[in-house]
Amino acid sequence: MIKHFDKYIFLRLFAITAFVLLMLIFIFIMIDFSENSDDFADQGAQMAEIFRNYYLNYVPEMTRLVLPVAVFVACLFLTGQLSDRLEITALKAAGVSLYRMIVPYIVFAALCAGGISLLDAHVIPKSNAQRIAFEEQYLQDKSEKIDRSDIYRQPSPDTKLQVNYFDKNQQIAYRIRLIQFKDQQIIKSTRANRMEWVDSTQSWRLESGTERVFTDVGYEEEDFIKKDTVLNVFPRDLARTTSDVYQLTYEEARDYIASIERSGAGGIEIPQVQFYGRLAYPFSIIVVIIVGFSFASVRRRGGKGAYLAAGLTISFLYLAFMKIIEPFGYYGTLSPELAATLPHIFFFLLGIGLLIEAKK
Repeated sequence: MIKHFDKYIFLRLFAITAFVLLMLIFIFIMIDFSENSDDFADQGAQMAEIFRNYYLNYVPEMTRLVLPVAVFVACLFLTGQLSDRLEITALKAAGVSLYRMIVPYIVFAALCAGGISLLDAHVIPKSNAQRIAFEEQYLQDKSEKIDRSDIYRQPSPDTKLQVNYFDKNQQIAYRIRLIQFKDQQIIKSTRANRMEWVDSTQSWRLESGTERVFTDVGYEEEDFIKKDTVLNVFPRDLARTTSDVYQLTYEEARDYIASIERSGAGGIEIPQVQFYGRLAYPFSIIVVIIVGFSFASVRRRGGKGAYLAAGLTISFLYLAFMKIIEPFGYYGTLSPELAATLPHIFFFLLGIGLLIEAKK
């Protein structure tokens, strides 16, 4: 009997989750299109490329974001139905523990979490990169730059770089100042109007500049038209946005964070919180399954409407808690790891408490 129950729960969860997921994605696309249709028209975007290059590439990210909500609604709806029909009561009377009943739920949630984690590690970053490139072309206000002007980097312990402005698309920096130190004394200062990235040599080409070499008795000055130099700074280190981490695989994201640390840039906590948040987010599917099953397994007044209303409320509180905690990690009040995982830990403990209470 219990094997038939497991199969029934798994298939029903899959069907309801798929339906809710499709509905949420459809609603999201309709709302987003209504908000951005004027911008698309003003920038000359064609309808075919809007849906092919933008929305099709948005579907994987939307799936990642709303799957926990879809699983939660499916869990509440199905478990509430079983509870209203007294099927859970009958299973308890037959000697089936509530802890045993939740097993197919946990298996389904774990498979969903694993699937989303694989997508987020390999597929979603590529689709996000194409979608964000489309946004930068047609919805320029969507891209939030971390560094806009007067960019400072430290390529090495004895070198400091100042860039007035960096053009990400052309990979050209304007109004450059490069200072080298030795024993806390300036030994060389270089100014240039432009600094262009040369991909073939993985180096920077300074143009129209002046180099001063300081000595004990003064300095020697030399003007140059072009000069190549190798710096421990790459174009991505000068053109950071809040969406960078979401365009990188897990391994690339680790390298990206390491490059920020290496270059001496500020605001490293933002990508760290985002990265750890990506790693922890699939776990939220397991958390909401436990919370949803524990809540809905107890028969309550109001029927399915009460369960769905409670589900939406809990989902909102969960997401709100995540958004409230994130800034504490951005500004160093909490460690990036704790800021990314604290909401999941809190609601996991809440779910365990509800499950223990429901078993009584």
